[in-house]
Amino acid sequence: MIAHCPQQVRVQATSTATTYAVVALTACGRRVAGPWRARVGWGGLSVHRREGDGTTPLGTFRFGPTVYGVAANPGTRLRYHRLVCGDWWDEDSSSPTYDEFRHVACGRAPPFRGGSEALWRSTVAYRYFAVVEYNAARVPGRGSGIFLHVDTGHATNGCISLPRTDLVRTLRWLRAGATIRITARSA
Repeated sequence: MIAHCPQQVRVQATSTATTYAVVALTACGRRVAGPWRARVGWGGLSVHRREGDGTTPLGTFRFGPTVYGVAANPGTRLRYHRLVCGDWWDEDSSSPTYDEFRHVACGRAPPFRGGSEALWRSTVAYRYFAVVEYNAARVPGRGSGIFLHVDTGHATNGCISLPRTDLVRTLRWLRAGATIRITARSA
């Protein structure tokens, strides 16, 4: 593959009401892997996502520069952070660090509230995950913590999930600047 060739993870659902989608990896507009079955939010997909509504946001977004996980680095080319006790995703829309990774001393209550996630405790879904920069401006209430993570056998809270082997293949393939495009045929 040519180094300057744009990478995109394409997520396509049949409608905005479904909790299933198909994922394919593309480079220079050509499919290089997939299609794979994926799960999306329990509330379907929406261009008007709000905090806690269970929808997966429609649109095209960049991936964050860091891949996270409770397991050892699966071989990603991006920076990797192995999760430890005290690693959180701040989902409190009134917090100054809303929609950001935060580390709080293990055993201490975080200074933020809301539906903030204790990332290290989700040993299946967060074995590995990439951050989808959906709300990059961190607009309070617009939604936070959108990830591409390991499938748990259920719809997500707004993330996109893949079977572990397909996710690992994706994470190893991603380079800085890759995007994810989430669409629905009925949107």
